[in-house]
Formats: sequence, C-alpha cells, structure tokens
Amino acid sequence: MLVLLPPSETKLDGGDGPPLRLDALAHPELNHLRDELVDELVRLSADVPAARAALGVSDRQDGEIARNAALRTSPTAPALHRYTGVLYDALDVRSLRGIAAARAEARLAVGSALFGLVQAADLVPAYRLSAGSSLPGRGTLAATWKPVLEPVLAGIAARELVVDLRSGSYAAFARVPGAVTVTVLTAQRTIVSHVNKAHKGKLARVLAGTRAEPTDAAGVAAVARRAGMHVERRGTALEIVLAEG
Repeated sequence: MLVLLPPSETKLDGGDGPPLRLDALAHPELNHLRDELVDELVRLSADVPAARAALGVSDRQDGEIARNAALRTSPTAPALHRYTGVLYDALDVRSLRGIAAARAEARLAVGSALFGLVQAADLVPAYRLSAGSSLPGRGTLAATWKPVLEPVLAGIAARELVVDLRSGSYAAFARVPGAVTVTVLTAQRTIVSHVNKAHKGKLARVLAGTRAEPTDAAGVAAVARRAGMHVERRGTALEIVLAEG
C-alpha cells in the first residue's frame, strides 16, 4: 500500500543531510524534469520581483526566494520531516517507533510541485513552489508534470493499492488508476479545509502504522473504523464523517 500525501506550503528550514542529489531520490524517471525545474527556480531567484510574481509571495516572504536560490547547496532532510502544517502535525511521523516507523517510511509518499513524487525518506531541501505557481516560459505545473508523473503512478497502482490523500490541485498533476480517495465531511456534510487536513493526517498515521495490508477500499475503511473513524464507502471513494459537537 502507498499512501500519497499532499505537500505543504510551509517547510522546516535546515537539515543535516548533504546537498540535493537527484540521483538519490526514488523514481529516477522523474529526474530530467526535476533537474529542469530546480535550475529554473535557481535562475528565477536572481530576479526577486519576478520570483515574487511567479511564486505568489510578498516582499515579506523573500526568504522563500532565498531558499530557492540555494536549492543546489542547502542541507537536506527526509521529506516527511521537511513538510509541516496541519496534516503533518496530525500525522506526527516523528513519534512513530520501531516497526510502525519502518512501515511509515515504506508506505508514505508526497506529491510535490518540484520533485513530482518523493518517498518518505528521500532527502530534499527547503523550497517554495506550489501547484499554482507559474514559472516563466511554462504552462501550468499540472500540465508540465502530467505526462511524466502519470505513468509512474500508474505503474505503482498496478503493483499495489494507492490511497490518494492529495488535494485537488495536486491530484491534477496525475491520475492514479483505481486509487482510494478520501473526503472529510462534517456531520452536516460540508468540507472544512482545516478539519479536512487534520483528519487526513490522522488517517495517514493509522494507515502508516497498521499491521494490516489493505488491498482495496473496503480494507482501508476497515482499518479506519478500527481506529474509531466513522467511514462511509462509495466504491473506491471513502468519506470520513465527523461527529457533531
């Protein structure tokens, strides 16, 4: 089973890993485009006003541009330690121990606007590039990644179950045939972004550490229910429905 997470806008600084080595990342068939995008971000960073416009940041976030300028030389950290925010706080991967930590490393991956797809332990630098960024001379990042990333994810889906927890903007980077998708709803059947991210993080933690090996949506739902989640299934689509109050 592969649990596919969205990235986060916020990322931790620093790290104790060596500078970025694309050839050390999983899924080397993505490296040509990864290399192009890294080079483009480094060059873009030399023109701060253009970088602000492309990345959708203000002058108060010029530190994000400085991060991109140092992509080739800054320290790295495992992907699941690099990303932060509501989902990753709920996942709390650093607190997993022993075999649960090993399962999480094997099962968790992150969709990325810069790297396409990274596994939990892949060493990546801090960077700023989101699904809605617009790099000079390129179309959308979804259009850029789709022909390259979609075959990779299709290959994974042919071998194992994929639970796709990506947000819509990152899901547009590549379809995953047969993937289990998850929506989090309030008792009134509405979606709230903050709640959605938190409960997807909780589900990712449960799936990362379980001894079970789900092979379909029913199996994923069963794992979630054993963890106390109210889950409804419609084919390969799962809905986590929150209790009132």
